[in-house]
Amino acid sequence: MSLSFTQSQTLLDTNVKSNSVSYPATEKLLDLNLGIDKALNIIFKAGGKWQFDDSNHTDYPIITTDLVANQRDYSFTTDEDGNVILDIYKVLVADEEGVYREILPVDVQSETNTSGFYDGLDTKGIPTKYDKTGNGIFFDPIPNYNKAGGIKIYINREASYFSISDTTKKCGISGLFQVYPVIYASYQYALRNGLPSKNDFEKEMIKMEREISDWYGGRGKDDKRTIRPKYRSVE
Repeated sequence: MSLSFTQSQTLLDTNVKSNSVSYPATEKLLDLNLGIDKALNIIFKAGGKWQFDDSNHTDYPIITTDLVANQRDYSFTTDEDGNVILDIYKVLVADEEGVYREILPVDVQSETNTSGFYDGLDTKGIPTKYDKTGNGIFFDPIPNYNKAGGIKIYINREASYFSISDTTKKCGISGLFQVYPVIYASYQYALRNGLPSKNDFEKEMIKMEREISDWYGGRGKDDKRTIRPKYRSVE
C-alpha cells in the first residue's frame, strides 16, 4: 500500500495521539522526510546490480552534458531537475565520432600513476581517467575536442520529498515499506518528548530496516548467485 503525505500525517497522529505535546505540520514534514532519507540510505547500501531510484522521478538517474575542449573539471551538484547528486557510479566519455567508453576512476590523493592531474603538463587527448573531488570530476588527459553530450554519468540522487503543498504525494519507495517514514517519525517524536512508546517504535523501526535491506538486496533475481560463507563469533 502506498501512503500519501496526508495519509502519513494521519497515521503519525494516530501513533502519538496520547501525548499532549503539539506536533506541528512542518515538524511532521521534516521527520517524515528524514525517514525517507534513512530508508534511501539503507536501500543504497543494500542494492546490488539493480540500482534504486525514487519512483517519483520522471527521468533516469543518468546525466548527459557537453565535453568542452581544454576543460579539465566539470561540476555536478544536482541533476537536470535540481535533485542533489549523492554519488557517481560510472563515467563515460564519447570520442569525436560519438562512441562512448567507460573511463577509470582514480583518487589523486592516494593513488600512484595520477601525476597527469597535477604535473602542469596539461596533456591533451581523449580522457581515460577521472578523479572525484568535492562537487566535481576532473579528467586526465584534458579533452582536446568539443562534443555535445560527450559526458554521460550514472548517479544516485536524493529522494523526491513530501511537501506541505502536495498533500497527495506518495513516498517513492516500495509499497511494502511506505509506513517506514511514519514509524521513523513516530520514534523521533516519542524520543524528543520522553514517551515510553519510543522503545516500541525503535524495535519496529529496526525490524523494518532489516526487511528493507533484505528486500532491496535481493531484487536482482536474474543475477547469477554465488554462495559465500558467513562467519559468526562464538561467545
